[in-house]
Amino acid sequence: MSTPRVLATLAAEATIDLLRDEHGPLMFHQSGGCCDGSSPMCFTKGEFRIGGSDVWLGQIHGCDFFMSTSQFEYWQHTQLTIDVTKGRGASFSLEIPLGVRFLIRSRLFTEDESRDMLPVQVGEEYLAQ
Repeated sequence: MSTPRVLATLAAEATIDLLRDEHGPLMFHQSGGCCDGSSPMCFTKGEFRIGGSDVWLGQIHGCDFFMSTSQFEYWQHTQLTIDVTKGRGASFSLEIPLGVRFLIRSRLFTEDESRDMLPVQVGEEYLAQ
C-alpha cells in the first residue's frame, strides 16, 4: 500500500460529512497565502478552477486535494494531515459558517515512506483523466 501524501483526522472527516450533506461533492485546495493565509480551503467540487499550476496530492475522505506547484516544491517531503479547530478563519472555505476552520499539521516522510508514494499529478494530467 502506498504512503498517502495527505490525510484527515476523524474531526475533519466529520466536518467534511456535514459539508457534503449540505453542498454535495467537495474538493480541497491548499491556500498559498494572501487574504486566505495558508489554510486548506474546502469548496464545492468544481467551484475552484484547477489548472496547470496545481498539483493533485490525493484524496481525503473522498475529496480531491490540490496545491500549487510552487507550494508543493516546499511541501513535497511532508505528509499533510487536515484537521479542524474551533474558530472562524478568514477565508472563503465552506466550513467557516460552522464556526470551525480546517488547518494543516505536517511531518516529514521517513525514507521508507518516500520510496513508497504514488506520484503526484499536475493539474492538466489530472483533468485529462
